[in-house]
Amino acid sequence: MSGLVEGLLSLHGWLALALIFLLPALEAPAFLGIVLPGELALVLGGVLAHEGRVSLPGAIAVGIAGAAAGDSVAYWMGRRWRNLLLASPVARRIRPAQLRRAEAILNRRGGVALFVGRLTAGARVVLPGLAGAARVRYRKFFGWNGAAGVAWATAHVMLGYVTGEGWRHVHSLAGRIGRAPQPLGCDSRTRRAISTRGSWRSMAALRMRV
Repeated sequence: MSGLVEGLLSLHGWLALALIFLLPALEAPAFLGIVLPGELALVLGGVLAHEGRVSLPGAIAVGIAGAAAGDSVAYWMGRRWRNLLLASPVARRIRPAQLRRAEAILNRRGGVALFVGRLTAGARVVLPGLAGAARVRYRKFFGWNGAAGVAWATAHVMLGYVTGEGWRHVHSLAGRIGRAPQPLGCDSRTRRAISTRGSWRSMAALRMRV
């Protein structure tokens, strides 16, 4: 991991922007986010912008584009190959009952669940594919998931840009917040909105098992 970080921090220009796009894009369709969270590339992109190696608007733009492209690919993969998705090594770590509950949540309260899940480490790796498998309308998926992706990418790039050399400590803190039972940006009202009949517990269990 440290070698990858140092390698990315040594880049500049279009090559750096390509990786800032690619790592978030592969987070969901290739399950890369399980071992290499996409926000790390975004924070490093902010650090590169802080150092003048890439432009700040460019880093934010490619980060948003990578998140949107990757999540859309994962959605259509789940919609087209539902059975293969549910048979994947990642899905097999989740109990069938939890998968059924998660699908029910996406169909009943899809917008809020997608927005919150996109901001939650772990859950965002499987939620796009699961939304496709659950036949959530793409327009609804793209709107809610895309809005969360814009906030997620912009916040992490700005985090790296503002903190500069101190990004390691701040990124570690942000990661702990993202893995907490209450996701970043989720207040008590939102929790109540998606916790009807135990749905919040199901989503939390889904996140913890990924």
